[in-house]
Amino acid sequence: MQTLLNTLYVTTPLSYLHLDNDTVRIEVERETKLRVPLHHLGGIVVFGNVLVSPALMHRLADSGQSLVLLDANGRFKARLEGPVSGNVLLRRAQHEKVNDAVFALAVARACVGGKIRNCRQVLLRGAREAKAEADQAVLSRGADDLAASLRAIPGAADLDTLRGVEGEAARQYFGSLNNVVRADARNDFALDGRTRRPPRDRMNALLSFLYAMLMNDCRSALESVGLDPQIGFLHALRPGRAALALDLMEEFRHMADRVALTLINRGQVRAPDFMLHEGGGVTLSEPGRKTVVVAWQERKQEEISHPLLDQPVAVGLLPQLQARFLARTLRGDMETYLPFLWR
Repeated sequence: MQTLLNTLYVTTPLSYLHLDNDTVRIEVERETKLRVPLHHLGGIVVFGNVLVSPALMHRLADSGQSLVLLDANGRFKARLEGPVSGNVLLRRAQHEKVNDAVFALAVARACVGGKIRNCRQVLLRGAREAKAEADQAVLSRGADDLAASLRAIPGAADLDTLRGVEGEAARQYFGSLNNVVRADARNDFALDGRTRRPPRDRMNALLSFLYAMLMNDCRSALESVGLDPQIGFLHALRPGRAALALDLMEEFRHMADRVALTLINRGQVRAPDFMLHEGGGVTLSEPGRKTVVVAWQERKQEEISHPLLDQPVAVGLLPQLQARFLARTLRGDMETYLPFLWR
């Protein structure tokens, strides 16, 4: 089993990262704030206006550790990595299978099915824990709607129909999610559908930030097993779009949603942790980003029982495991791709 290495997230503006022997040293206004041994890291993610020395960039590339640049809101900007590794035969199989309509639809169905099933579990858990009967009713009805979407998946004869099923399920899911938020926080974290670029409310800003970190984890997992993150099955191919990373991400979105709901319901993230901008955009403040990053890292360290392996697995390793299962499916070692299902 691969060791779960830490991702170093740097959110403080004008931080300076540079190489100090085998250590990353982080300075703010010429004062050292943190030292992290390189062998503890799987990669570095920086938000906004953060400086990285050329020596550190070269060292990361040489050692196969990624450097990801996101803007202050978590939107992907660039990625630095060393030479592409992995089995070229696996990538060739991936490129061939994307043109196999039957195979592509089967993988896409698995991605959508895993996503909807896991999101349904979020609503069912919310219904069980809800104190108000009205909330229980809304969440149970939402779970029933998602169950109907799951039943519709086998009948989706093409990708466009399947995407329609997924889109309707997402609408039903986000329409119910407000009722998982504790009552006294709903005014501050009201969710009126999914919005992005920019997010239009605090909940969307929080979700977008978490999804950005999840996306990076999924892309890194795919690259680590030798797959091309650009060539997907559910998401349409588009220049600059990591379609396969988006495919893999679907079955894990519920984890980001659960972290967001936990932060809100425990009062760890509050309205002052967000900034409202002219034009209606909403972003997390620097203290808010730090709180979310810590919560995400802590969640990744938790262990759960994997339904296929029947053994404890760190949450942060789940994308890696699913990327391996996908690679085995492409090679023909597994009959069909099986998504991760939260129990």
